[in-house]
Amino acid sequence: MAVEAYTEKMQTRQSYRNVWHADLLHTAQADVKYFCYALWCGPCVSYLLRRRALYNDMSRYECCGGYLPCSGRCGESQCPELCLGAEVICCFGTSVSSTRFLLQDEFNIQTTQCDNCIIVFMIGLQQLACIFSIIAMIVGNSELSQASQMLSCFADMVYCSVCACMQTQHKIEMDKRDGVLGDDTMVVPSFQQMSRLDQPVPPGAGYPYRY
Repeated sequence: MAVEAYTEKMQTRQSYRNVWHADLLHTAQADVKYFCYALWCGPCVSYLLRRRALYNDMSRYECCGGYLPCSGRCGESQCPELCLGAEVICCFGTSVSSTRFLLQDEFNIQTTQCDNCIIVFMIGLQQLACIFSIIAMIVGNSELSQASQMLSCFADMVYCSVCACMQTQHKIEMDKRDGVLGDDTMVVPSFQQMSRLDQPVPPGAGYPYRY
């Protein structure tokens, strides 16, 4: 049932109409300082962004944003700050993705084809580096081993850069949500408005469709 619900939610996201205020290609230049901060201190940024995405109300917190089977089973209600700290350190990539899903579901934000290509490239490069490392270990060739290490290093650089771009993208979006960019302001939504896998897509109140 969890897999079916997750698949259904992913399909629902394809019908979202809003777009990010900055796509992944332009987030670094949109906020250079924050991009550098996210690049060098990713887990700290992920922690702060998740709190902000939840309107600093940690009673709303669920492990991995409520999108994985472990969500709600890690003692979040007793010590959400500690659980979030463990999440951003042990599952950094998942924590970034979970914050992204929270914002997308709250404001009906679609993932553009360009963003999809960048994310797929990052994941594909990680998998390719892993395959090459396994082959190099089996073959035992020094040149192949050196090449696999270089590929792994490049894959890690791409991974860290894309995650930093995502986090900067989230920050820019929440700046707009919280009235830091422009004149739009929003109040904290009711608990039911925070989307989860078993909840319908929330309305886009206060977040008009952007062409």
